[in-house]
Amino acid sequence: MDIIDGNRVAADIIAELKAEVATIAGRRPCLALVRVGDDPASVSYVRKKEQTAAEIGVEGRVFLPPVSITQQEIFALIDQLNADPAVDGILVQSPLPAHLDELAVFRRVSPEKDVDGFHTVNLGKVAQEDPTGFVACTPAGIMELLRRSGVDLKGKHVVVLGRSLIVGKPVALLALQKRAGANGTVTVCHSATRDLPAITRLADVLIAAIGRPEFVTAEMVKPGAVVIDVGINRVPDPTRKTGYRLTGDVAFASVAPLCSRITPVPGGVGPMTVAMLMSNTIKARRLRDKS
Repeated sequence: MDIIDGNRVAADIIAELKAEVATIAGRRPCLALVRVGDDPASVSYVRKKEQTAAEIGVEGRVFLPPVSITQQEIFALIDQLNADPAVDGILVQSPLPAHLDELAVFRRVSPEKDVDGFHTVNLGKVAQEDPTGFVACTPAGIMELLRRSGVDLKGKHVVVLGRSLIVGKPVALLALQKRAGANGTVTVCHSATRDLPAITRLADVLIAAIGRPEFVTAEMVKPGAVVIDVGINRVPDPTRKTGYRLTGDVAFASVAPLCSRITPVPGGVGPMTVAMLMSNTIKARRLRDKS
């Protein structure tokens, strides 16, 4: 069993991106990060994105509107960033407060600056296999992890647990694409799937993005499978200083011995998400030079 080290792969990508940024003439690529409210996880994620941007040479601009911001006010902020020629990419940190329509906010970001890859146009480009769009960062990171780990999906049965806009749907579309590294046969499972373990046991590659801690157990996994654990769940743990521990959607201790390859949590998919966000931002900067 091999552990897929997302920290190592992400560090390799960040080093490559740093070298690429150094070749860009003129102004640095610029990423606008919008965080509404003080959700602890969101604070941590945005700080990490800001730090990684600085490491690579990308300018990070952080916007912290109050949690009371209205739908029209956040639209106005996004419109301002859309119109700013010095901003290449815009990321609105999810989740947003309940009074805001998150999908409408994602759609307000210009497709050309949607480095999070959630705009209708960019999702459509993934479905049409159009490389000019932006791919959502976590699914893009999963595909890159598989590629750099020598896992070719061609002809393999890929089972995706979860159908979210952020991971499940786009990663299923990517695995289906007719291109090198993809060409998988994809099954998407969700809360209404019957006899779920019988389906997951058919998977050559199992991608767990269901948001339930240690949901995938040993009896759900085929021996020799590749398991990608996308979950990041906080589970109460009184022995920890923080009062909690992080765990994935996979019961790692019992599942790992069965696998040919598996990602850990933390240190698997998570670091890749930030790396692919930076890759998308640099791509946006390059595309603006061409337009």
